[in-house]
Amino acid sequence: MDLSPKQIVNELDKYIIGQADAKKAVAIALRNRYRRSQLSPELMEEITPKNILMKGATGVGKTEIARRLAKIVRAPFVKVEATTYTEVGYVGKDVEGMVRDLAECSYRLVKEEKTKEVSLKATKVAEKKVMKILLDMKKADQGDTPQAEFEKNVLESLRQGVYDNLIIEMDVAEEAKNMELIPGGAAINLGSIFGEVLPKKKKKRKLTVKEAMKLTVDEEADKLIDNDAVTMEALKRAENDGIIFIDEIDKIAASSQRGGADVSREGVQRDILPIVEGCTVMTKYGPIKTDYILFIAAGAFQIAKMEDLIPELQGRFPVKVELASLTKEDFVQILTNTQNAITTQYKMLLAVDNIDLSFTPEAIDKIAEVSVQVNESSEDLGARRLHTVMEYLLEDISFNAGGGNYPVVPITIDAQYVETHLAGLTKDRDLKKYVL
Repeated sequence: MDLSPKQIVNELDKYIIGQADAKKAVAIALRNRYRRSQLSPELMEEITPKNILMKGATGVGKTEIARRLAKIVRAPFVKVEATTYTEVGYVGKDVEGMVRDLAECSYRLVKEEKTKEVSLKATKVAEKKVMKILLDMKKADQGDTPQAEFEKNVLESLRQGVYDNLIIEMDVAEEAKNMELIPGGAAINLGSIFGEVLPKKKKKRKLTVKEAMKLTVDEEADKLIDNDAVTMEALKRAENDGIIFIDEIDKIAASSQRGGADVSREGVQRDILPIVEGCTVMTKYGPIKTDYILFIAAGAFQIAKMEDLIPELQGRFPVKVELASLTKEDFVQILTNTQNAITTQYKMLLAVDNIDLSFTPEAIDKIAEVSVQVNESSEDLGARRLHTVMEYLLEDISFNAGGGNYPVVPITIDAQYVETHLAGLTKDRDLKKYVL
C-alpha cells in the first residue's frame, strides 16, 4: 500500500493516542519498505530495514502501534515474548520459532486473500451440492409446481437464509487429528504437513444448512486455489513485508544488579542476534531469509537499561524511541476519540440488555482523572488501567441488567455517579480482583 509517513501516522492516530515519536519511527520504517521496493534488484539487496527499539511502561501503546501498523498494510505480523526463549542447550522454545510463526501467519494471510478471490465460484458449487440434498428433502412440497420453478424457489430460499437452521446429513472431509510425535512434545497436525499426500477420509455428519454451506465453500475453495502459488507468495511476503515484535526484551538484558542460576539472559540475546542480523530459517513452507524482516523490540526497562543489552544486539536496533506515560488528557482522548473506544464497547454490550448507556463530558473527565491517580499510586498500567476502572464503575449496572424482556432503560453516567462509585478507589484492595 502506497502511503506517505503522514498518512500512516493519521491511520495510527485513529487507534492510539499520543506517542508521536514512536508513530513517526514506524511510519518511516514502513515507507522505507515501499521506497526499497521501487529500486533495482541490486540496490534492494543492499538495503535492510532499520529495526526499532521501544522503551515505555506497560499499556502506553508499544504493541498496539506495531499491530496496527501491520494491519494497515496487511503485512504478516507476529508478537513474541523474549522471556519464552532459552539459550541453546536448555529445554525451551527455539528462537527460530518466531520466524516459523511468521511464515504460518503469512501463509494464512495469503490463503485468506486467495479464498476471497475464488469465493463466488466456490459458493456456486457449494449451492449445487446443498441444493441436491434440499431438493430430495423437499420433494413432498413440490406438488404441481414445475421442476425448474421449484428448484428456483428452493435456491432463492437457500440464499435468503430460510433453511439456515434446517438439519441435513452430508459427507464431509474428516479433519486430521493432532498427534504427539514426541511424548510430552507439541501436538502436530499431520494433515497440515502431508495434506496433499494423505487421502482425505469422508464421513456422514448432521449439520445445519448454514454450517454445511460454510464447510462446502471452504472445501471447494481449497480445490480452486493453487497451493504452490500460495506458498511462494507467502514466503515472499514474510521475507519482504514481515514484522516481528519482540516484547519484554528488557527481561533478557543482563543487568549488573541481577544474578542467580537463571538461564543465561546474554545467551538468549546471542541466539536472537543471528535472526535479527539476517540468516536463513527452514520452515514447513520452505526457507526464509530474515535479512529484510522488520524487527520491533520493546520493553519497560525499569530495572535493566537499554545499554544492558549486548552491544551487537543494540547495533541491530539503530532506531530507539521512548514512549511517554499517559496523561489525563491522553485518557480523555482514549475514552472519546479512538475507534471502538472502551466507552462505546460498554454502551454496545449493555444495549444487548436494553440499557441505553451514555457518559457526560464531566464523567469522562473524572474517569480519566481517577485512572491517572490509580496509575500514580500503584503500578502504572497505562491505558490498561481503564479496563479496571470501567469494570469497577459499571459493576452494579452490569450485574442488575438482563434476565427479562424489559423496555429500553436510559442510564447517564455523570461526574457525581463516578465520584460515588469510585470513591477511595486507590485504597480499595478489592480492585485487585480485576487485575490479572
